[in-house]
Amino acid sequence: MDYTEILQQLCAVPAPSGFEARAAQAALALLRPWVDEAYIDKMGTLVGVRRCGKPGAKRLLLDAHLDEIGLIVTGWQDGFLRFAPLGGVDSRMLPDREVLLLTDPPIPGVVACLPPHIQTREEMDRSIPIRELYLDVGLSQEEAQRRIPIGTPAVYQGGCSRLGDKLLCGKALDDRAGFAVLLDTAQRLSGKQLDVDVYFLGSTQEETHSTGAVTAAYAIAPQMCVAVDVTHGDSPDAPKDKTFPLGKGPVIGLGPNCTRWMARRMEQKARELELPVQYEVMAGSSGTNGWPLQISREGVATAVLSIPLRYMHTPIETVHRDDLENTAGLLSAFVLGIGEEADAL
Repeated sequence: MDYTEILQQLCAVPAPSGFEARAAQAALALLRPWVDEAYIDKMGTLVGVRRCGKPGAKRLLLDAHLDEIGLIVTGWQDGFLRFAPLGGVDSRMLPDREVLLLTDPPIPGVVACLPPHIQTREEMDRSIPIRELYLDVGLSQEEAQRRIPIGTPAVYQGGCSRLGDKLLCGKALDDRAGFAVLLDTAQRLSGKQLDVDVYFLGSTQEETHSTGAVTAAYAIAPQMCVAVDVTHGDSPDAPKDKTFPLGKGPVIGLGPNCTRWMARRMEQKARELELPVQYEVMAGSSGTNGWPLQISREGVATAVLSIPLRYMHTPIETVHRDDLENTAGLLSAFVLGIGEEADAL
């Protein structure tokens, strides 16, 4: 798979949490050739199904969320817009940032900021809270109220591009990178004999309340699931014990949110394929859709597989293409023959 091309397509689509329709349609077109059935459910989540043809087959759900962090307009003041965050927006990233208001047609804007010449020392040394920030869209109060209603969402401007030889950098890689891995996995499984029905999920609203994954899992009622998401990648100023180097392989989750036999199967498949992997101990919630998926209905055997990503929840999120390919290789090997192991439990 050409991850650069796929992620340029996916990341260019604005889809903040709760407003994922365009991303779901784009993802649907990419997934449809590799599954027996694909549809978008009532919550806007994309669902694709590869059936094994075995009567009463168990169901394995593979999840990656399609939404990204964003902003939502809450009011107007002198033609400027007040706003609130959609998901975990870091206020340090906002001053002077270019954004796109998702009106029809979209309207560009910038987050207003004071130049250093007129800031006090106290202002220069602190992070400005979101409640004190404004969006400048270059309109009068009257025009802003007419063209940009309350409730209008916004996202960072940009998409995804190469960074050096092996890295990809841009917005929404959390978790469009995970969905690209699901696409690659579906392609790798094409023509292969399965012993479980595999559901590919491009879920909605993970950045707010995991609503898409919760409702889809309730409808599908899987016996097993894998949450494919991102985890914190290394950078010079990041703590080494809480981050993972890029290019050293996918990260297998370990802990109460991760069913032990599934984590061991991941580890075994990595050894067989001689794929590099890393391990993340998750003492409580994994911080992914794996947490609510695990307790859907009467409970679901759950694994968490993560892609190291630098600069999470910024417009410059960064991943390594080798990690993407190795995650898809590991996940496809994990899927093949899993029904036999699950049946023996």
